[in-house]
Amino acid sequence: MYRINFFHFTGVEGAQVEEIWSLDEELLSSLGPVHGLIFLFKWNPDVQRDGKVVTDGSGDHIYFAKQVINNACATQAIINILANVDHEDVKLGSSLTELKDFTMSFDPQMKGLSISNSQHIRSVHNTFARQQLFEFDQKSAQKDDDVFHFVGYLPINGRLYELDGLQEGPIDHGPIPPNSNWTSIGKPVIEQRISRYAADEIHFNLMAIITDQIVQAQRKIDLLKEAGLTDESDEVKELLDTVNAEKVKREKFKTENIRRRHNYLPFIVELLKTLASEGKLVDIVAEAKEKTEERQKAKKRKTAA
Repeated sequence: MYRINFFHFTGVEGAQVEEIWSLDEELLSSLGPVHGLIFLFKWNPDVQRDGKVVTDGSGDHIYFAKQVINNACATQAIINILANVDHEDVKLGSSLTELKDFTMSFDPQMKGLSISNSQHIRSVHNTFARQQLFEFDQKSAQKDDDVFHFVGYLPINGRLYELDGLQEGPIDHGPIPPNSNWTSIGKPVIEQRISRYAADEIHFNLMAIITDQIVQAQRKIDLLKEAGLTDESDEVKELLDTVNAEKVKREKFKTENIRRRHNYLPFIVELLKTLASEGKLVDIVAEAKEKTEERQKAKKRKTAA
């Protein structure tokens, strides 16, 4: 839901984020132009990194903002990528364009502060925040806590860069050979990074910023119709099915996001009162406590192993 609606609320046109399950070239080709990759992983400061962090003037043409606030790395990764995309399909919209133009000459720290202080960006980011039933005291992440982080990969001026808001600058992963698909260069970089984790580590996620699927399909439909085909032709029907399926998916995301942000506290309170009045609450709490203790013991055993 965050994937498409974030673009809608920030005014970005012509792009969407699609979750992908592999870096297979055939799969990526089927998605159309891939403007950037967003990689989610369990953050571990001890894992070795590849590439060269660019902190001198050679990276001035790259829009790179450091992450200066917690829990915003997904938004940060998307903005860092979008601000560097140079493709006719992708239009940033007035808000992001003004932010980019205003902060382009700033250093990474100031760019990050400007993003965090942007009322529009903050409002959009908070739109997708989960409703909290209760307020809890914030604490810093401990060594054994699971902390996840988002980074972006994309081609800029013929080189592959990694944009990680926790670093001092863009990370240069080398040149992209002429007439090569940049994702074929990014694939081994991401795979190498994954290989440095334990074999049983599965907490990874990969998303691609691509041209809007409806825009792509509609463009192909127009070309087919110019060639004399009609809505009854198999080629056009297939593309129309793609458009309809994408529209259904977006409506589903919209509904899910409404439910995700809804305040269920009044309902939960009434449910607990009803269970208590029927004498069922104590047993349910005891069962839940037992299951929680079992999960904690299993986690400790896994850590010890």
